[in-house]
Amino acid sequence: MKILILFYSTYGHIYQMAEAVKEGAKSVENVEVVLKRVPETLGDDILAKIGAKEAQKAFEHIPVADPMELADYDAIIFGVPTRFGMMASQMKAFLDGTGGLWAKGALVGKIGSVFISTGTQHGGQEATILSFHTVLLHHGMLVAGLPYSFTGQSTMEEISGGTPYGASVIAGTDGSKAPNKYELDGARYQGRHVAELLARMK
Repeated sequence: MKILILFYSTYGHIYQMAEAVKEGAKSVENVEVVLKRVPETLGDDILAKIGAKEAQKAFEHIPVADPMELADYDAIIFGVPTRFGMMASQMKAFLDGTGGLWAKGALVGKIGSVFISTGTQHGGQEATILSFHTVLLHHGMLVAGLPYSFTGQSTMEEISGGTPYGASVIAGTDGSKAPNKYELDGARYQGRHVAELLARMK
């Protein structure tokens, strides 16, 4: 059983969540977990101006995926930051390159799941995941979220991400807030949840 964790990260929040998702998925026996990223579409000059160039060095060693390889996996867990309540354009550009897979029905019946980040509590966390689900459903994928059996979902101890549609992190408007315990635990839970669903299907 093979799971791909495919992410785009600007400042590293989604990368940290992706590593936690990977940890959770790998806790299930007989599951191979691969971590890859989508290509960056912004130039180095823009990345430097927005302060992302240095941050991206932390995950530049992660290999870049090719759209056609998605068919090689039994489940795909996507991670992406929010842009105005929708997925970042880097991920959308990558997914727009999967038309050949759609034409062949290559992703039909595979599990798809999404985790995200926003700058604020109400920055479109649920809207981003739900709009991402549209792409998964067009591909015929089976959608998995983050169930309320993850009790950290309901924490009132601190400002924290987390939705029934998928794990999330609140990064802060300046990106200074690192993922907290509940957000990382939610990502681990989601990774394990998808892996366990896959194992049950197989």
